[in-house]
Amino acid sequence: MVETWRKFLKATCAATLIATASTASAQELKIGVVNPERLLRESTPARAALQKLEGEFAKRQKDVEETGIRLKTMAERFEKDSPVMTETDRGRRQRELAELDRDFQRKQREFREDLNQRRNEEMQGLVERSNRIIRQIAEQEKYDLIVQEAVYFNPRIDITERVLKALNAAR
Repeated sequence: MVETWRKFLKATCAATLIATASTASAQELKIGVVNPERLLRESTPARAALQKLEGEFAKRQKDVEETGIRLKTMAERFEKDSPVMTETDRGRRQRELAELDRDFQRKQREFREDLNQRRNEEMQGLVERSNRIIRQIAEQEKYDLIVQEAVYFNPRIDITERVLKALNAAR
C-alpha cells in the first residue's frame, strides 16, 4: 500500500513537473525512461554480484539442505519404528526430532536473513552506480527529466540500453 502510494506520488510529481515546465518555457522537454529491473537483471555487474553471493553462501546452503535431509530421514525412521519402541525411546527420539527441527528452522531463517542482507548490500551498490551513470547521461545529453518507473512510455525515450552499456563498461 505504501509502495503504491509512493509510486502514485512520483507519477503525480513527474506529471506536475512536466506540465509546469511545458507551460513555463516554449522549448521542448527532453525526457528519458530507465527500467531499473532490467538493469538489475541484465547488467554484467549484477550477474557478477549474484555469482559472488552464490559462492559466498554455497557452503551454508549445503549445510541447511543437509540438515533438512537428516531431519526428514530421522522423521521417516521414527514413523516406521515408533509402533515397536518403548515409551522412553519414543519420548527421547521425539525430543531429538524436535531439537533437530528447531536447529533446522533456525539455520534456515539465519541463512535467508543473511543472504537477503548481503543481496541488498550488493544491489544497493549497483543502484548507486546506475544512478551516477544516469545522472552523467542526463547532464551530457541535456535531459530535463529521467524517470525510473513509468506505467507507460514511448520506447523512443527509453535509455535503458545506453545505461546498461555504460554500466557494463564501467566495471
